[in-house]
Amino acid sequence: MLKNCFQREVPECGTDEAGRGCLAGPVTAAAVVLPLRFRNKLLNDSKKVTRENRNILKKVIEKKALCYSVAFIDNEKVDELNILNASILAMHHCVTSLKIQPGHILVDGNRFKPYPNIPHLCVIKGDGKYLNIAAASILAKTYRDAYMESLHEKYPMYNWKQNKGYPTLEHREAIEKYGITKYHRKSFKLYPEQLELELENCIDTLSI
Repeated sequence: MLKNCFQREVPECGTDEAGRGCLAGPVTAAAVVLPLRFRNKLLNDSKKVTRENRNILKKVIEKKALCYSVAFIDNEKVDELNILNASILAMHHCVTSLKIQPGHILVDGNRFKPYPNIPHLCVIKGDGKYLNIAAASILAKTYRDAYMESLHEKYPMYNWKQNKGYPTLEHREAIEKYGITKYHRKSFKLYPEQLELELENCIDTLSI
């Protein structure tokens, strides 16, 4: 089972994000402060947990956590800031929104910007090492998935209910066929590789 937290002297929040590699939709972050005695054998990195179990864990975390928060940074802000800065901004928003101010922040990954007056520690693959980061990964993933499924009702041709905005071949081909929506990230490579190759060949032919 994962460790509860990194240190026990002050309230510690774990924070993580979901949706960094997506072509559409927001990047979503969560921050969670768990009780020191919290244990759950099922809780792990959201990518290692089935959808059914993620939904079960979401309810457990929301009920048992001392506090939690979730933040969305939309695709336009992602394009403006770049995905790394947008992800960090989302995590900062989560920390700010917590009902209990943490004395320490445990961050999944290796990149973070200092939060005012609160020390932090970055942990590579931390969502598979600490329960508070894993809890944040579950909330970020489940909240974002639910949001993309709601958008699917308006834009079923992209199948966001299934791919959640990630760069599947089906999603790229739908972009090629139908164009982009206001939810697509314009700073990302959106079209299929085949289309790009065709365009490059067309340009080369014209220049001969």
